[in-house]
Amino acid sequence: MVKPIYSSDNEKSVFNNLRKEAHVIVKLLESKRRSEIVLKAILFPAFYFLIYLSVLYWGRNISIFYLCYFLMGLMLVFVFLNTIHEAVHGTIFQSKRANNLYVYIFDLMGANSFMWKTRHIRFHHNYPNVEGWDTDIEQSKLARVFPNGPYTKIHKYQHIYLPLLYPLYLANWLLVRDFKDFFIKGRTVQKLIQIPKIEYVKLFLLKGIFLFYTVVLPKWILPISWIQVLIAFSIMLFTASVFSLFVLLSPHANTENEFPLPDDQNQLSHSWMMHMLITTNDVSHNNWFTRFFMGCFNYHVVHHLFPNINHAYYPELTMLLKQYAQEFKLPYRTYPLLTSLKNHYKLLKQNRMTEDIFEETM
Repeated sequence: MVKPIYSSDNEKSVFNNLRKEAHVIVKLLESKRRSEIVLKAILFPAFYFLIYLSVLYWGRNISIFYLCYFLMGLMLVFVFLNTIHEAVHGTIFQSKRANNLYVYIFDLMGANSFMWKTRHIRFHHNYPNVEGWDTDIEQSKLARVFPNGPYTKIHKYQHIYLPLLYPLYLANWLLVRDFKDFFIKGRTVQKLIQIPKIEYVKLFLLKGIFLFYTVVLPKWILPISWIQVLIAFSIMLFTASVFSLFVLLSPHANTENEFPLPDDQNQLSHSWMMHMLITTNDVSHNNWFTRFFMGCFNYHVVHHLFPNINHAYYPELTMLLKQYAQEFKLPYRTYPLLTSLKNHYKLLKQNRMTEDIFEETM
């Protein structure tokens, strides 16, 4: 497949200056922020597995059993946003090997890190909101998120059934989607890669380990039923789905962002920098919880502009970006979380029909 091509970078000098100033900020803050980055890398996975050990030790009390799985669901999201996501981008350790090894924690939590890294780095970050290339947006045929995407009659009701299905997001990712990406030819991720045979072994081995310690082992050790174990497992996936969707739905898939299409020569209408700005928005909610536990997800624009910089620096980098946006009339946008989620719902309603709503996508 021929990859989409960005237009000439008329903002190249602006971005180069922005990038230089961003790295100066990182260097000035590094001595203070490095300890936070390392602390999260150790603390969050440790909490996840400590909670799991609590399941085995105190899980005879069914209320504690369910509570622990709820907390594991929360910690799964916190680990993903703060450490796994950063390790995939190579921003926790200076060693590439150390980052790659760290990502295997994600496999132990149920996701296939090889496939997710491929989807996220090679497709989503290179081509956000581009139909046929952004695998973070292109989740399921049940959803018509792209304004020019394939249409079926069921999409007429997507604004009704999709919000009801969203809590199943993580279950679908861990138990269905990873396998589809490995075994169904023609999947988007197979446009650019050939999956190594060893990755098929890792897929089944590590998925098996995850299901063994979350489902089978508690049943063996504790005096509980299979139904109770499956309820707890569902609580964990449901909790993780709800919290992760706040992050996944708010910065891209809404009516305020554009969904550019390549022309007949496979060229996109904007430069790389402008494409990141018109397809991404920030979330204006900013507090200690979003910064420390949610991986600064609200500062998503600078993440796309500087994916190789850790999220610990995003508040200051966003302030810098806002200055540049004001000076050079750049289309930086930020919305309250509820507004962004509401705009996602509006997108589902608009795309349930075949009419071409978004003139800017042409």
